[in-house]
Amino acid sequence: MCGIVGYVGERRADQVLLDGLRRLEYRGYDSAGIAVNPDHRVEVRKVAGRLDELARVMQQEPLHPAGIGIGHTRWATHGRPTRENAHPHTDEEGHWLVVHNGILENFSQLRRELEARGHRFRTETDSEVVPHLLEELYRGDLVEAVRQAVLRLRGSFALAVLHDAEPERLVAVRQESPLVIGLGRNENLVASDLQAVLPYTRQALVLENGEIAEVSRDRVRVIRFDGSPVERSPMRIAWSVEESERGGYRHFMLKEIMEQPEALRETLRGRIDPEAGELDWEGLQLDRERLARIRRVAVVACGTAFHAGLTARELIERWARIPVEAEVASEFRYRRPLVGPETLALAISQSGETSDTLAGLRLARELGATVLGVCNVMGSSVDRESDLRLYTRAGPEIAVASTKAYTTQLLTVTLLAVALGESHGELPAEERRRLIRALDALPGKAREALGLSPRLEELAREATGWSDVFYLGRGLDVAVAMEGALKLKEISYLHAEAYPAGELKHGTLALISDGVPVFAVLTQPEVAEKMISNLLEVKARGGRIFVVAPASLREEVEPVGELLPLPESEPELMPILAAIPLQLFAYHAAVARGNDVDKPRNLAKSVTVE
Repeated sequence: MCGIVGYVGERRADQVLLDGLRRLEYRGYDSAGIAVNPDHRVEVRKVAGRLDELARVMQQEPLHPAGIGIGHTRWATHGRPTRENAHPHTDEEGHWLVVHNGILENFSQLRRELEARGHRFRTETDSEVVPHLLEELYRGDLVEAVRQAVLRLRGSFALAVLHDAEPERLVAVRQESPLVIGLGRNENLVASDLQAVLPYTRQALVLENGEIAEVSRDRVRVIRFDGSPVERSPMRIAWSVEESERGGYRHFMLKEIMEQPEALRETLRGRIDPEAGELDWEGLQLDRERLARIRRVAVVACGTAFHAGLTARELIERWARIPVEAEVASEFRYRRPLVGPETLALAISQSGETSDTLAGLRLARELGATVLGVCNVMGSSVDRESDLRLYTRAGPEIAVASTKAYTTQLLTVTLLAVALGESHGELPAEERRRLIRALDALPGKAREALGLSPRLEELAREATGWSDVFYLGRGLDVAVAMEGALKLKEISYLHAEAYPAGELKHGTLALISDGVPVFAVLTQPEVAEKMISNLLEVKARGGRIFVVAPASLREEVEPVGELLPLPESEPELMPILAAIPLQLFAYHAAVARGNDVDKPRNLAKSVTVE
């Protein structure tokens, strides 16, 4: 998500860092900064906005031509995208410089402890606790201070650290957020992505979780958090520059599909307590009492986000027992919706700039509603204009067709539904514990679901001869079917339609004939028997059926069609897992048809006009 670059060598560090950050621009960011460490005095330049603005500032206020420094492009998670919140961060005296990717789950606790001991903070970020911790722990050994500090941190973090007293080395740390070391001749680099080191070397070390690297111009030493040494041979980078942007994947869309386990984990991080089986309300940053006063919810969203809203409707009504209306934003804004002071307007948007969603949000506010924004971009219009907010933490999504943004939206509205259920006293503690523990296991289940890719790639090659595809579901699976059909239309340009399976006999069954492909989503036990009955009708008309369902339903599914097996989870969470094979099929179908997967015709990533 954010971009880290560090350099130690004979070149001007500021120029290497700026070049490296430009090569990471595709990751998305809202602010940027660079620091160098010449002669025991650190210098910092940072801006809110793009790297062009940072380059302008550096031209007006040149940095020392030092051979060591760190740089960062920030995708805001804690604190607005301002110059003050941009990285690098320092301690009060400016001796320490730190850049950080990831989320520190226990930063609030650490910040309170540090403030009680006299530390003064300048920013809203979670990252700023790190230089303050280091200030307390430093006893003349840079690496040992970092090692002790990371033992206090909980969450995901990649760090690059400088100290003004040691201007010939930097320290890098990885814990669940990627970091690589580029190995050059009389120079070494640190980066969050191989793309940034390619102009300087083709040799790299990839840090693993729980590792710390001490980096100087002629040496790299790696240890584990417990202090034990690590011996690892460097890898040869065979990727082109373009391939490295995509992490070696052929397209950004495939990369983003494959990133979903990590994106789901980031969305959960600091918001649940799996051991206690409870929500972490401080991490959610939601007002429990304010939610308890809500008597009605109006979902306002478009496209993929609207499908997430349909899932939100079902879960909120189920767990909080309050009525929910979900409507496409372009229709909502031209009605006279029943919205008032006790209404929660749930505005869902990946970019936070969707024109129709913003118009619906503003109408709801005019009518007195409390607005809760679910979006992926801190500082966006939806974010700024909402009373409450939940960030999806998917990170930048480059491909036009939404994948990880959708599944993280589903997860985020699930957390909201649990929160509403708890605040309204309708979701018993035992039920909450069941759900929270299942949520904690969800990222691992998503990784299992990705294993369907080879079979879906085979099937997609057959799809080059298809002209129509139908998607069916019942209950929570209807929205999944709708999203599956939308994905196929967006990028493969195949005609696809989605229906509640119970509606087949009300007209759609007339379109089923020999060989017509039908994808059925079957993850909800209470409607499984009815769904099988519907599919038998399809089979009787010659339809070719593919069923996305838990592996435990194999015996029930095999008489009607081919099972595309999912790992088991709680039924309310299965729509998140069921979306993954439908995304993969759409992707492989588009590739098989020779389409531009990342930039489908006639579409834009953010729809900012009516």
